[in-house]
Amino acid sequence: MPDHSRPSPEIADEVLVLGGGVAGLACAQALAEAGRAVRVLERDRIGAATSLGNCGTLTPSHALPLAAPGMVGTALRWMFTPDAPFLVRPRWDPELWHWMLRFAARCDADTFARAIAPKAALLTASMDLLDDLVKRRGLDCGYRRDGLTYVYRDLSAFKAAVSEHLRLTAHGIEVQVWDGETALADEPCLRPGVVGALHFPGDGHLRPERYTAELARLVREDGGVVEEGVAVRRLQRAAGGWYLESADGRCWTARELLVAAGPWARRLLAPLGLRLPLVPGKGYSITTARPARAPRRPLVLKERSVCITAWDDGFRLGSTMEFAGYDARLTRARLDALERGAREGLHEPIGPGRREEWFGWRPMTWDDLPILGAAPGHPGLWLAVGHGMMGMGMSAVTGRLLADLMLGRDPVVDPAPYRLERFASR
Repeated sequence: MPDHSRPSPEIADEVLVLGGGVAGLACAQALAEAGRAVRVLERDRIGAATSLGNCGTLTPSHALPLAAPGMVGTALRWMFTPDAPFLVRPRWDPELWHWMLRFAARCDADTFARAIAPKAALLTASMDLLDDLVKRRGLDCGYRRDGLTYVYRDLSAFKAAVSEHLRLTAHGIEVQVWDGETALADEPCLRPGVVGALHFPGDGHLRPERYTAELARLVREDGGVVEEGVAVRRLQRAAGGWYLESADGRCWTARELLVAAGPWARRLLAPLGLRLPLVPGKGYSITTARPARAPRRPLVLKERSVCITAWDDGFRLGSTMEFAGYDARLTRARLDALERGAREGLHEPIGPGRREEWFGWRPMTWDDLPILGAAPGHPGLWLAVGHGMMGMGMSAVTGRLLADLMLGRDPVVDPAPYRLERFASR
């Protein structure tokens, strides 16, 4: 057993992956399968933070950017509405307001249109890669690729959504436009009053906690190491590599370091002079047993921004976006809004036996794209952060792209739109 009680001049590991959420595990899995010696360090339990309580949807349908025309006005109207789907809590936070100004500057039609392609490229490639991984390595994670449906009760909102989402077809994402009668026939769980729906047959879903557990299993099967309960307090360059020290005094060294620490990455890397344009966006979910009249596939009740996923052994309501910093309170108004929205749309809005009420911080960049690739000016340091609400849906391509770049292979997608350097000129 190696002694990690003090720094060593020797390189103990080939690659350290900092962060055991879905992005870090996907990177570790791809690297370990390619033959690299990998060690994952997770501050809590594997997949227990941002990855745990989300709805597990895999969504090329979500390739439209969050920064859309009209979003600024909507956010201002909702600022003092505690249960609004998109909530910015007013407070003194210079980092957040700088982020918000950058985000607002992107809410124009031309920028919105240009921003679809790089997001769609990641989401569509990731679906194909994940499909292959599940089949090739036998992942037991409740994976299904049978679509997702947006449901509308407001006719003007539905008409606007049809026009907006048909743009996705130019990026290889199939969109089916249904009238209300078709939607109700397809999903008998829906209450009357549906005026239309958008169905995305290429979307899918899985059980997120089982997926992260399976990724960790693959890392170990391929010779990697996964350590939990490692709260890293310091990282720095070491001779020929990187040195990390935990809060309890343990230390690790490696030739290369890959940071996939989600919303905590900004604070960890700030001492190195790296300024990541990340803020935490807080999402919520409620998990119960499966109701008798559950959806056949994931639904999004669009006017209420409530996502609903049913598995064989569970049922989850999720979504909403709250910018409240690192506030660790479970806000009742946000949870109640999920249930209220589900009651409006479903015959059985909640299942029996409430199992968990949850929140998690999503690492948000103001251009709605992750930061993937080498950290400029820091040899051997790699970044896989900033996936926002798309961590599950972008995980497989994130892992493959980072492995390609670190191994010098031809990248699975063009890495240019996702490099940290893109923010230097903005």
